[in-house]
Amino acid sequence: MSQALINALQNPALYPHPVDGFQLIETHISWVLLTGEYAYKIKKPMNFGFLDFTSLGQRQHFCNEELRLNQRMTEGLYLEVLPITGSVEAPRIGGEGQAFEYVLKMRQFPQGQMLNTLQANGELGTSHIDQMARQIAEFHLQTPRVPADQPYGSPESVMAPVEQNFEQIRPFLSDKADLQQLDNLQAWARSSFERLEGLFASRKANGFIRECHGDIHLGNATVIDGKVVIFDCIEFNEPFRKTDVWADTGFLAMDLEDRGLKCLARRFVSQYLELTGDYEGLQLLNFYKAYRALVRAKIALFSMPANADGVQRATSLRTYRNYANLAESYSAIPSRLLAITHGVSAVGKSHVAMRLVEALGAVRVRSDVERKRLFGEQQQDADQLHTGIYGQDASAATYQRLHELAAMILRAGFPVVLDATYLKAEQRQAAAGVASETGVPFLILDCQAPEAVIASWLQQRQAQNSDPSDATLEVVKAQQQNREPLNAQEQQHSTRIDTQESSGMDQVIEQIRQRLPGL
Repeated sequence: MSQALINALQNPALYPHPVDGFQLIETHISWVLLTGEYAYKIKKPMNFGFLDFTSLGQRQHFCNEELRLNQRMTEGLYLEVLPITGSVEAPRIGGEGQAFEYVLKMRQFPQGQMLNTLQANGELGTSHIDQMARQIAEFHLQTPRVPADQPYGSPESVMAPVEQNFEQIRPFLSDKADLQQLDNLQAWARSSFERLEGLFASRKANGFIRECHGDIHLGNATVIDGKVVIFDCIEFNEPFRKTDVWADTGFLAMDLEDRGLKCLARRFVSQYLELTGDYEGLQLLNFYKAYRALVRAKIALFSMPANADGVQRATSLRTYRNYANLAESYSAIPSRLLAITHGVSAVGKSHVAMRLVEALGAVRVRSDVERKRLFGEQQQDADQLHTGIYGQDASAATYQRLHELAAMILRAGFPVVLDATYLKAEQRQAAAGVASETGVPFLILDCQAPEAVIASWLQQRQAQNSDPSDATLEVVKAQQQNREPLNAQEQQHSTRIDTQESSGMDQVIEQIRQRLPGL
């Protein structure tokens, strides 16, 4: 197969639908022919070691795998695999006779709606990231577990490609500083692996190795009919796809940070955690982000022509160093703190907590979410404020769970903000105890707003019906009557925030950064 087939396929008479014109997109492993309403993808007969499309049978198999696997996260985008019959000079798509090639038919979407294009145009927003977080979380919770008797996800299989990166990168480098940095990164990767080896093993035993996507980044996501769609998963290499869910999650987080979108990366990670509850896996995030960054660093070197001139080599090395520096940033000793919100329902605590997520890289843990994760979704009437999942015992268990998760997140090296009312002194004291035991600063975000504003926000939230809180105006009034005010000692660790004014939160964030420069 050659370029001659691609040229021959650019004939409108071959297609059972109108053709607006032809546009060819070529990658190192495929051709994609855009026709207007539909796109047609053909795999190149290439062998790169990590993929082998050299035989017709392999190309047919992987076309079918691409169709099957991508239908998991898309609807109506991947349509069918068709044979190409006839001859290279006179091909027929879906015709009778012996196939000499196979093509994957897809619904075509506007290239301008790709998320990497939206990002380049300054049009990527939090709604896109929130949609991705929800889709990826739901996908990871539903996608099949890899059987324990398969080697994928074992500690050895996790570390093998990490070590391979360093072996393959080193021959390309000659600068002493580059080599020293690579040695340091390898030493950090090995020490991190030794520290996490038991967790890798337990993750495999507990079913967190799943048939993932394998290649989630902004270039593989688009907007179709107003919704974000994630496509083009890895079909050609099982070890790339059958991995820990945090390898998938870390890839997108790294991709966002590489693009200078730290706030969105942090928001994505925190949202993903809220949806999955997989807080234990957070310990793996920086390990996988560094690995993904070094894969891109390696590709930058591999892409350099063998006869590269000085300018080409300098360009490739600059790209390599950017990714190597990004990987190195994940090895930095973290700054941590434990913050809690304090205030009645609908006062704006969750918004304040999200500001800490985006600005400081904190992980937000919400009592409303964790309560329902513990006890399930149970709607209760306003006259049942102190029963069921909102009874005294259930509330005590919820706060205990918040503090267990806070300790886990802090040990993983991340700051944490606990988004709950914390209206009782006993609850606040327990949170302060976690901060003391883990040796981190403790901060109370004392959230305040006029009653009329709270009532308005509560009404808006109930109308949208998108918040996990079941609080009503009666609940808020009861909270105001029964709250225990901050004592003198607690006030030393608190800062008052008027949630109507964004400038107040800006000042708090700046004060935290001055105290903890690493955030």
